[in-house]
Amino acid sequence: MIALDTVKQGVVYNPPCGRLGEVKTPPWRDRIRAENELLEQLEDRAEQARKRRAEALKDGAAELGSVYAVAKDQELSWTAVAKAIKKYTTE
Repeated sequence: MIALDTVKQGVVYNPPCGRLGEVKTPPWRDRIRAENELLEQLEDRAEQARKRRAEALKDGAAELGSVYAVAKDQELSWTAVAKAIKKYTTE
């Protein structure tokens, strides 16, 4: 049962905790190792996204008839589109 002095305007106040545990930060070497692993995963995912994007740009060029048309449609430079297709697709 809640004591009346702990309830004010429909809000219940919790009494303070007797003990608070100390949060321990991992050693710096472990933190660096973890961040390096995360960066590697992010770089891998970004590379995969670049390849999928280049394939989509290539499909757009086939559909619209040219790299220039894709660039105009996507508001990109035609050189950026052409370089992405060349660099990240196998053809």
